[in-house]
Amino acid sequence: MKVMIRKSSSGTLSAYVAKKDLEEPIVAQEKADLWGGTVTLGNGWTLALPEMAPGTSLPVTVEARRLSGD
Repeated sequence: MKVMIRKSSSGTLSAYVAKKDLEEPIVAQEKADLWGGTVTLGNGWTLALPEMAPGTSLPVTVEARRLSGD
């Protein structure tokens, strides 16, 4: 699914899924640089993010895979 990852002015990361009209904060991430690991959203979803270059500028839209969550 297409997911937009962005960072607020306060530094909080969030994910927006347009198909579901859902925006949730990223509350946990597997890797410090974000890419190539999993992230957990505030609603409990776990998403697998693709590998990308460290320092990829945000916002960016990526193809993520939903691993769990209702």
